[in-house]
Amino acid sequence: MLTGAAFTKAVRELDDRVVRVPGPGRTALFDLAGATVPDEDTPAPARLLPMWDSTLLAHAVPGRLMPPEYRPLVVRRNGDVLPCLLVDGQVAGVWRAAAGGGVEMTAFRRLGKAAWQGLTGEAERLSALLADRDPAVYGRYGHWWDKGFPGAERTVVAG
Repeated sequence: MLTGAAFTKAVRELDDRVVRVPGPGRTALFDLAGATVPDEDTPAPARLLPMWDSTLLAHAVPGRLMPPEYRPLVVRRNGDVLPCLLVDGQVAGVWRAAAGGGVEMTAFRRLGKAAWQGLTGEAERLSALLADRDPAVYGRYGHWWDKGFPGAERTVVAG
């Protein structure tokens, strides 16, 4: 929770590396100078967000990224936020590292072929990073998967 003064100072120190862009209403947004801004109707690519991802923790509008019915499945009672599948800019499920550098993905609803293709591509790229890592590091979170997720589709991408 930064104060307005701290934020203003940080943006001022970035000087010409950021530019102000119009946001909803009178909200000021900032972006990298020279960065391209996609059209409003551009589809968001599928993504795998890590555990405790700041995108989910810091978002000011509840439900914008995570449908309220998925919150109890993703944000545990102790405050842990599970690694998430993002489809069309919305949380659609969770993922975890599997043996051999693989990635196990669990969707909370039926996803279309294009969504699974995008998630699989992300999982394959992540597998290269996970290949030399011990999947047991997050083993203590396995009980959430053991309990299952209602109405879920599951797939494993081999490492």
